[in-house]
This record gives sequence, structure tokens and C-alpha cells, in this order.
Amino acid sequence: MLTLMKYVLSGASLFFEPLRRNGAFFVFMYALGLACSWLDYSSSHYDALYAELFIDVYALCVVLALLPGRIRLWTRRVLYVILYAVAFIDLYCLVKFDSTLTPTMLMLVGETDPREASEFLSTFLDPSLASTPVGWLLLLLFAHVIFTLRHKLWRAFRLPHVKLPTIRWRRNREGAVAGVLVMVILSLAWPKSAGNKQAVAKIMSVPSLGDIERLLATRGHAVMYEPVYRLAFSVRSNNLANKQVNTLLKASAKVRVDSCKFTTPRIVLIIGESYGRHHSQLYGYRMPTTPRQRRLMRRGELVRFDDVVTPFNLTSYVFKNVLSMHVVGQQGDWCDYPLFPQIFRKAGYHVTFITNQFLSKAKEEVYDFSGGFFLNDPTLSEQEFDTRNTSLHTYDEGLLDDYAALKREDTDHNLTIIHLLGQHVTYPDRYPADRRKFTKDDYGWRTELNDKQRAVLADYDNAVLYNDSIVAAVVKLFAKQDAVVIYMPDHGEECYEENRGFICRLHSARVDYKLAHYEFEIPFWIYGSRIFRQRHPDLWHTITAARHRRFMTDALPYLMLHLAGIYTQLYQPQFDILSPQYDEKRPRLLKNSVDYDTLRP
Repeated sequence: MLTLMKYVLSGASLFFEPLRRNGAFFVFMYALGLACSWLDYSSSHYDALYAELFIDVYALCVVLALLPGRIRLWTRRVLYVILYAVAFIDLYCLVKFDSTLTPTMLMLVGETDPREASEFLSTFLDPSLASTPVGWLLLLLFAHVIFTLRHKLWRAFRLPHVKLPTIRWRRNREGAVAGVLVMVILSLAWPKSAGNKQAVAKIMSVPSLGDIERLLATRGHAVMYEPVYRLAFSVRSNNLANKQVNTLLKASAKVRVDSCKFTTPRIVLIIGESYGRHHSQLYGYRMPTTPRQRRLMRRGELVRFDDVVTPFNLTSYVFKNVLSMHVVGQQGDWCDYPLFPQIFRKAGYHVTFITNQFLSKAKEEVYDFSGGFFLNDPTLSEQEFDTRNTSLHTYDEGLLDDYAALKREDTDHNLTIIHLLGQHVTYPDRYPADRRKFTKDDYGWRTELNDKQRAVLADYDNAVLYNDSIVAAVVKLFAKQDAVVIYMPDHGEECYEENRGFICRLHSARVDYKLAHYEFEIPFWIYGSRIFRQRHPDLWHTITAARHRRFMTDALPYLMLHLAGIYTQLYQPQFDILSPQYDEKRPRLLKNSVDYDTLRP
């Protein structure tokens, strides 16, 4: 019995052994992890912080305990340098750029030249940082150094020797008690952190950046709660982005244009954001959200297409598939095919891209990084666009000023792509306060909603109304030119539809009809100026005749090539909604999986 008890105590003490051998490492690295989380004012506090951090630091101690003494010592030192350095850089970025480490931040660092790097380092060494949250990390590092050098400092200052009480950790007594305590903590901590560990492992192993975005859009997604995780995630995201950029570059090198008629000298593509056609008055919505578009349609200047869906309900997915010559269902991926702006540029069009979302900035969500990395790559951007805007705006009307500044560089043949922020959440931020028309009191007919929900609905419709004014202003810019304007949002949006009880979008794998109806059905129209209609009556008739055809926006590039009169081997008439050879029976696969037309009742 005594022998059995001895083995039990010895086994229990093994759980404490990693901490006994790496006591200082555990204490200071746990403190460093807590400090990084507490000092990060840019995000909410992670619920499982204490539990998961204990498991992380304990796991490192286990690995260290298995190493021989000398190797363990140097491995600890290397880990100290890495973990402190990443923590300082992460918090420095938060202080200076209002953002912790992100994929975009890492991408910007990769584009930094030696002069900018030198300026960064000189700023990093600014003594004034000590008065910011970075100062607390400095204080922790100072305490760690003092603790490590305590014996040498004691002797250097010839302080009287004081014998401190020590605890003899023996495997069969105190060590066993401590081991049991560690076992209890681990048993309580693991259930709280296991889900996130699995989510992190999954998100770090998916094969594409789009998969990362999809996972982050689901509930229970991975939380990169410490700087070293954020760095690893950023490195992984950039590696995946670089692979797709390289694939695009290879596809771009093969682009050939046989000829171009410049049929339409001025083509304008407006891409909206988060706008389903069920909130458009143009499509029968009872609230007057699109009065200007309705006037254009009544005057015969705007052709409304009534059966258009988007292939995805995520902006980045849509942008990749709308700009690429690849259509859903074809062999390969979107990046295996060139982007249509490059074809326009090779054909002789001057291409301008004006966006209120996809400009690289330090504080950027992974969704924007995923949607814009290929547009912001210097080489690809030069291949795609002649001119671009350089700043973001609180409201989309700022893009009108951007165009006014860039139009002096226009030529006789121009493609202009304008990407709005549109109705992207949060809705009250998408329109100026003095442009508010609807209030919660206008939605008494929505009896199933409470006052707060009706107020949110009013804000969304106000954003739609403001969007109407922006697209009308864009149309006015080209009304006296030989021009067409195409409008389409990236995807739909839900705002307390039919008692569904939520706003924004669902990102589950399963797509049913209601999800397709609210999040994939979008408004789509083509405006033709008076000059365009007079000079191209046959083309205008073709546009008008196509308005009832089934369409999915992944095939937009083929419509664009038709309007320009560009001939290239990449053109396939079965995807061109204006072509007599258009295949209207092509399956419109939502999320690359479900045929939309099989869902409709």
C-alpha cells in the first residue's frame, strides 16, 4: 500500500515538475500575456483568457522541461526575446496606429523601404512611449531583468546577505500537492479553451484566404487573443494571399487582346455594398428608398434587370469572382484567370478605380484584407488600373470629389469602377445625420418589431435612400457623355426580415430559399445616357430585351467586354447576357454549391 501511495504521489508531482524547472519563465510569461490582454483597449476582453493562457504557458514549460539543462536555458532566452519583442511591437502598433498586429499591418511592413524602416525604429525608441501603455510592458521587462540579475546586483552593491526562506519541493510531499493543484487547474481550464484551440488549428490549416474569412464569419470562430497568435495568423494570411497573387500574375501574363471597337467610350461600374433588392423601391419596396432611380427608369433611361443574384454573400468572395474572368462552375479558381480591368487596359481603355473600402490601412478587418489584397498589390494594381484614389471617406459622397480630382487624366475611352461603402453596418454611420428621413414611427406596419428594431430598420432604409442620391449623382456626371452606367451591390443584407430576428448576414454552409432571397437577390440596372441611346440604338435595344434574363454577377466581365467591343480569346458568349448565345440555363450556384433556381418555390 505504501509503495502504491509512493507511485501515486510521484506521478502527481510530475505535473508540477515543468513549473518547478521553469518557475520564473512561467510567472513572467503569464504576466506578459495578461498585460498584453489588459492593455489592448481596441478589443473586448477574451472570456477564457486566464484559462487558455495558463494552458499555453504550461505547455511551453512542459517542452522546456524535456530539454537538457543547457539547451533549456538558451531556449528560454530565445523565447523571452521573441515573446517580449512581439508583445512590444503589437502594443506599439496599437499606440501609434490604433491597431494591433493584423495581416494588413504585416503586408505594409513588407512594403516598407529601408528609409521608412529607419524612421519606424527611431520612433519606436522615442522615450515618450514610456508614458503610454507600452510603459507597462517596459516596467514588466525591467522587473524581469532585476529578478534574473538579483544575485549579481546583490553582490555588486555589497548588500548584507539575507537568507530567504525556501521551500524544498519533494516529489512525495509538497511536489505531489502542487502537482494535484496543477491537475485541478488544467482540468478546469481545458474545457474553456479547447474550443478555441480547435478553431485556431482549423483556421491555420485551411488552404485559402477565403476559407479563413468564412470561418471568421461563423459563430465560435478562433480568437487570436495574444500577440504571438496575431503574428502567426498575419503571417499565414499573407502567405496565402501571396500564393493567389502569384497565380494571378501568371494568368495576367497570358492576356491577349485581338481587337477593340470601343463601342461604348465611357463605361462606369458602380459596386454597392450590403443591399438586397427587397429594400429597393425600384423593385416594389413600400418605402420610398430609391426615388431618383425610379425617375430614371420612368424616363426610359434606366433598364432594371429583375432576376439577378450574386454568387456569394461575402464582399471579398464577390469582388474576386466579379472581377475575374472565371465563372462559378468552371475549372480552377478565380485567381487562375485574369481580371477584366487588365483586359480593358490592354485594349486601350483608361481604367480608374475609386474605392471607399479597399485601401490598405493598419486597422483593417481580415474581410477587407481578403477583398483588397490583390487590388493593392503594387504589381497587380499597376496592371489593372491607370489611376486610383488614395483616401477613404466617412460618407460615399467623398468619392465624387475623388473622381473630380482624377478625371483630368481621362482619355477618349474610359472604364471607371466606383466601389461604395453603401449600406455596410453600422447603418447610422452610412449617411449624414441631416439626411435622415425615416424614423421608427414610419414602420408601424411592422408590428412584430419592437421600437429598437424599427429604429435599426429606419437607419438601414435611410442608408439606402442616401445610396440612391450617390448613384444618381454618379449618373449625372456622365449624363452628357456617350456613356453607360452599371449598378450592382456586392450582396444582399438582412434587416429583421420576416421575423428572422437579426441584421447583416448568415454564413452557414446551408442555403435555403429565404437566405437566398434576402442575401443573394440584388438590384441590378444599366443606365444609358441620351447620347448613348441615340448613337447605339441596337445595343440599347439589346440591353432592354435582356432585362428579364436570369443572371449571376460572376459573369459580369463578359457583359463588360460586350459593351466595350473587346475581342479576346478569353471571351465566351455563353456567359454574356447580351449575346444571342447566352446560356440562361447555366446553374447559378450560390456559394459554389446550391443552384438558386432549384430553391425558388
